[in-house]
Amino acid sequence: MNINPIDNAPKDFGALVTDFKITDASGDDIEQLTQAINRYAVLVVPGQVIDDKQQFAFSEKFGPTERATGDINQHSDRRLPMEVNDISNLDRSGQVRTRDDRARLFGLGNMLWHSDSSFKTHAAQLSLLSARVVPDSGGNTEFADMRSAWSLLDDKTQQECLNLTCMHSQIYSRGQLGFDDFTDEERAKWAPVEHPLVRLHPDTQVPSLFLSSHIGDIAGWPMPEARLFIRDLTEFATQPQFVFAHQWTQWDLVIWDNRATMHRARRYDYTQARDLHRTTVEGGPTVAYR
Repeated sequence: MNINPIDNAPKDFGALVTDFKITDASGDDIEQLTQAINRYAVLVVPGQVIDDKQQFAFSEKFGPTERATGDINQHSDRRLPMEVNDISNLDRSGQVRTRDDRARLFGLGNMLWHSDSSFKTHAAQLSLLSARVVPDSGGNTEFADMRSAWSLLDDKTQQECLNLTCMHSQIYSRGQLGFDDFTDEERAKWAPVEHPLVRLHPDTQVPSLFLSSHIGDIAGWPMPEARLFIRDLTEFATQPQFVFAHQWTQWDLVIWDNRATMHRARRYDYTQARDLHRTTVEGGPTVAYR
């Protein structure tokens, strides 16, 4: 296995893993990958021709995995097992969803900067995304380094961020796009949860901003002021100096640490298939940085 920094990416953010097959991963390999994740936060592992069972088995080597409860598809409408998040524009029959399809419109929220499962009490630890089908162009995924963003934030704003608690919900993120077509059951399922605005990585002890489009309020603040403050922080934290874009090739596997990053998908021709499968390693309680 070889692990090298990605060209033209910010320092210590993003690495390319070569000469490695996840189906052959040993305990030593997992330890080496974990160390690389702690350093680079995002790993690109090309050429991984795998199925969902193989992806799930590899993911579990890093810890317990989440079930896919963050979409609006009913269980009977799902085309993938509950252990796999369907990051695609395909319906159960494998056909490209129509432009006004409800699930497609909900999925457009993935094009906002976010951290996976921040709308859950225990936000995601690692995400592992496998590219099964990619469009001819577009559909890149951009990643932003929340560690560097925090470290370069001015002292006054850092002090203002400390001890703040944010409210996260998918109702908030989709509302930014004008999507409010939620059932009462969905609104109850995605009731806001609290997370600190600045968190401490439990393994590296490095602080970072915990930003996400799922944030809709700050405890104790007027909501309009809270949303403007989060918008300003997001604009700062997603400047080019903190960001790199991954252009997908079929059978790429990208692994990232949600505890140190944000990400978003980019636009593509919605009439072309884009089929990515995500497994997610569960996180623990968010540790506030004080």
